[in-house]
Amino acid sequence: MNIKAIQKQLSNFADERDWDQFHNPKNLAMALSVEASELVEIFQWLTPEQAKAIMSSGENEHVKEEIADIMIYLIRMADKLNVDLEKAVTDKIAKNAEKYPIKLAGKRQC
Repeated sequence: MNIKAIQKQLSNFADERDWDQFHNPKNLAMALSVEASELVEIFQWLTPEQAKAIMSSGENEHVKEEIADIMIYLIRMADKLNVDLEKAVTDKIAKNAEKYPIKLAGKRQC
């Protein structure tokens, strides 16, 4: 995935519609939260088994669209805040590896 190219595409899309006036960090954070809630709503009353099988149900397109909306707002927000999203993710994975070392992870027994 080319994050920079997607950021440019989203920026152009917003510019063409004069939406940049609304795309400030506060509004983007709120929109991101709303989209995440819409994804949660799909799974809200499902059993773990139903949730696991969601992509073979009639909800598969809905799930993909909500995930895409979340990603779009996240990428847009990172662009507005000048956050290198790829570096931020890589740095956070490294930080998590230190915080949660493998030797402390519980082993599941079958």
